Amino acid sequence: MAENKFNKEAFLEHYKGRDYSYESIQTEMDDDNNSHVVIKELEGQSRKRVPEFTSKLRHRLVEVPDEIYQASGIRIFGHRIKSLLFSTDVALIRNSNAHAVMSVYPFTPQMAINQSLINASSVPVFTGVGGGTTSGERSIQLAFQSEQAGAFGVVVNSPMENDVIRQIAQVVDVPVVATISSEHDDFIGKLNAGADMLNVSGGATTARLVSHIRQQVGDVVPIIATGGPTGPSILETIEAGANAITYTPPASADIFAELMAKYRRNK
Repeated sequence: MAENKFNKEAFLEHYKGRDYSYESIQTEMDDDNNSHVVIKELEGQSRKRVPEFTSKLRHRLVEVPDEIYQASGIRIFGHRIKSLLFSTDVALIRNSNAHAVMSVYPFTPQMAINQSLINASSVPVFTGVGGGTTSGERSIQLAFQSEQAGAFGVVVNSPMENDVIRQIAQVVDVPVVATISSEHDDFIGKLNAGADMLNVSGGATTARLVSHIRQQVGDVVPIIATGGPTGPSILETIEAGANAITYTPPASADIFAELMAKYRRNK
């Protein structure tokens, strides 16, 4: 009988043709404080001493900033989530390294949209179920249907009434995430009504708002927060008390524009 022994040389040869460099896509700020797309070519094995697989066809990746990994994360159903991609673009969702997706959009929530995003994503999806124009029984039904479709959590916008949050919490078995946009939001009331975690989106004042909430609720309430476009702003939000960070990726059109410019330079 042939000896069952690991052939290191054959394994290295097997990987030799697959060790492609890949392109990391992020948004960065220039000296004039304007955001622009940056595409960096990285060697897979040189980034960290971590085994990594990439391929010739899927070598371009929208990466969340490294600073996000300094967050504690939130463990949900056994998944430790530190980064959430704020997007409803299926192509971006399928080509990102974010731990989860925050699919909240500025239109009336529709189950067809939520279902499509859940089906397309390979990571957990948190779906919006209203709070502004959409509320009441419609939001309650959307929350239940989203859970049945596979959503990891349901997100309510800041105007959502506490009574509706209470009813949603009674019918779903996934986290209810309440959005907080200013210090005037009744985040204590939302938590008392049944919200399981908070999603802080306060624009330029997000870090200060996270710090204010953390002082009021202690360290037991999970907080997701927008981190801004730069590493320092993300770290500031994490240090203020955020457990996970939502990252807004560059638009597909901007990525295309940078790629076409790169192709023209190569020619």
